[in-house]
Amino acid sequence: MLKGKDMLSIHDLSVDEVQEILALAKELKAKQKAGIEHHLLKGKTLGMIFEKSSTRTRVSFETGMYQLGGQALFLSNRDLQLGRGEPIKDTARVLSRYLDGIMIRTFGHDRAEELAKWADVPVINALTDLLHPCQVLTDLLTIQELKGKNLKGLKMAYVGDGNNMTNSYMYGCAKTGMTFVAATPADYRPDETVTKQAIEDAKLTGASITLVTDPKEAVKDADIVVTDTWASMGQEDEHDARKKIFAPYQVNKELLAGADKRVIVMHCLPAYRGEEITEEVLEANADVIFDEAENRLHTQKAIMALTMC
Repeated sequence: MLKGKDMLSIHDLSVDEVQEILALAKELKAKQKAGIEHHLLKGKTLGMIFEKSSTRTRVSFETGMYQLGGQALFLSNRDLQLGRGEPIKDTARVLSRYLDGIMIRTFGHDRAEELAKWADVPVINALTDLLHPCQVLTDLLTIQELKGKNLKGLKMAYVGDGNNMTNSYMYGCAKTGMTFVAATPADYRPDETVTKQAIEDAKLTGASITLVTDPKEAVKDADIVVTDTWASMGQEDEHDARKKIFAPYQVNKELLAGADKRVIVMHCLPAYRGEEITEEVLEANADVIFDEAENRLHTQKAIMALTMC
């Protein structure tokens, strides 16, 4: 269903397409663990545009393409004429003549959308300031592994900044029938348009989307608690001010006392221990968090295989 399509947002995916990605990710993970070759993209090439640096994104996409039998090209601003002011539409049309797919990790979401508009090959959003769909699809896979395939009715609580992760979690929970509650300071809520779209999406699956300001209210009886750094890339100059604002939103042992007894805590990394999450909670959930990090590889392989095959 996804062949030849862009993957910019979970909102753009159907309920069935989300499940298709998760099912293939699970299958490819099993094959990789068993040492079974799965060269679904043999002879194909992915261009990886990085306007924001990353550890997990670069390594997982590059390794994933290798395991799928293809090749990945790392393209920073120093490697592209984009860094010297070439229009995105020209870069998109040129790269489409050489590549079978393009991945972009950038700042404004409009840059990913413009790239997709002009490219003749699938474009995958590896992160923008608005959305992080690959990470949230990864997290859904991880939750399936730990809580069972049917996610409907599970409660996810997000605590912290209403950022690109919060936005994408709303879409992901809406598409899978989960209950989602985000606790953020009033002035740091997730994107209003995304929130409205997620609430509409939720009607298809019986999911629910709720925004609150009280972390304890959000975490009450939660099956999954997630958080993210308080100052995202590009917000470093706000770090000290944000630490004061978000101090009541730390995920710690006291906050988790109100969650379900079998609660799992997730973090997309990098984590700043002592800020959004305590050392104690992170290490108690380290197996979950690093399984989550590993699953970026398997989920993104599924996305690449389904869009580029």
